[in-house]
Amino acid sequence: MYKPSKHQHILTLLIKTYAHMRKFLFLITLAMFSSMTKSKELEVATFAGGCFWCMEEAFENLDGVEEVISGFQGGVTANPTYNEVSSGKTNHFESVQVIFNPRIISYEQLLNIFWKNIDPTDGKGQFCDEGSQYRSGIFYHNDKQKRLIEKSILLLQSEKPFEESIKTIIRPVVTFYKAENKLQDYYKKHPWIYKFYKYTCGRNERLKEVWNMQ
Repeated sequence: MYKPSKHQHILTLLIKTYAHMRKFLFLITLAMFSSMTKSKELEVATFAGGCFWCMEEAFENLDGVEEVISGFQGGVTANPTYNEVSSGKTNHFESVQVIFNPRIISYEQLLNIFWKNIDPTDGKGQFCDEGSQYRSGIFYHNDKQKRLIEKSILLLQSEKPFEESIKTIIRPVVTFYKAENKLQDYYKKHPWIYKFYKYTCGRNERLKEVWNMQ
């Protein structure tokens, strides 16, 4: 009976190892390419609507939204903490960055969801939260977003769902600072605290009043 030599056995193992490595490298390359392609498709929207926990909840479960990040936008202090922003002295807005796939959900749709989750007539804050850090705002990343924001405001002004003027601030996006990790997805991590806050703040009731929802 033929018995392969020790050298032939080693050569066979090397050939099999090389084949497995080629397959592994091909899969890694394919995954990297898919990831790069996907990241090129994604866009970013930045909104401020008072408490950023409520904004997270409003956007996070939508089809086409990849991620919602709570943070701070528009202030003068670099890398602010939550406590610093909450003091109202840094001039930041509590904000969210929405990472989305425009092939699945459009920026116009995100704008509509944003409007329906805030009180645009309040220039001092949102609902029970008053202070510059709780003001509503939309921060555009490019000229296209700016045009769509202006278009949506004109539409609201023509439809007149509420009598008061729109106080929401429109500005170009500047450095966005991510909030501390313990504050991300707070509504999921502490559902009872969040629900109690949202109820006592009167957010849902005011939204129904502003937008004439039953």
